Amino acid sequence: MQQKLIAIATTVALAIFLGGCSSLPDAPSAAPPTVEEDSAYVIGPIDQLQIFVWRQPDLSTNVIVRPDGKISVPLIDDLQAAGRTPTELSDDIAKILGELIQDPRVTVIVTNFVGPFDRQIRVVGEATQPQAVPFRRNMTVLDLMIQVGGLTEFAAGNGAVLVRRALNGQQSFRVRLDDLLKDGDVSANAYVLPGDVLIIPQSWF
Repeated sequence: MQQKLIAIATTVALAIFLGGCSSLPDAPSAAPPTVEEDSAYVIGPIDQLQIFVWRQPDLSTNVIVRPDGKISVPLIDDLQAAGRTPTELSDDIAKILGELIQDPRVTVIVTNFVGPFDRQIRVVGEATQPQAVPFRRNMTVLDLMIQVGGLTEFAAGNGAVLVRRALNGQQSFRVRLDDLLKDGDVSANAYVLPGDVLIIPQSWF
């Protein structure tokens, strides 16, 4: 029931939104320059980390980043992890441990990716599994649809809209999901960026 209400609300909101936009441009199919700049993975809350300290098994551990963005590991309490890359966090841990042990060598591996909120891509509406998806380098709409399990039978795929943050507020693009997924039209594929929202409306027929 709750999912149905969300779907209806999304459809209504999209209809109102599209009512003010007689025509939307297609989503860009060329990779934006910022895709490369934003490709480094940044740790976010709920990410799972494996922290390995060379020759120090008692200091090596697996942790989950808390909702406040911090972690606690042996000998270190409340260390900020969210917003850092794995390499930056490794350096932070090594610097602190360096005051306690000689020449610590630390490796941080992200074993379950969620990422910070502003680097996720949210898929809402008539997707099989609507969800927030962590951004990956050179990610496309097709990658997103694979992640969320495709469209529901009620989806109006060619009415989908990609909403993107911009300097002057936001930009909106039309995404032809039916053409991409059902007809195999690769020209309907498009690159996505961190923070994008893909809205998939419900068909009226």
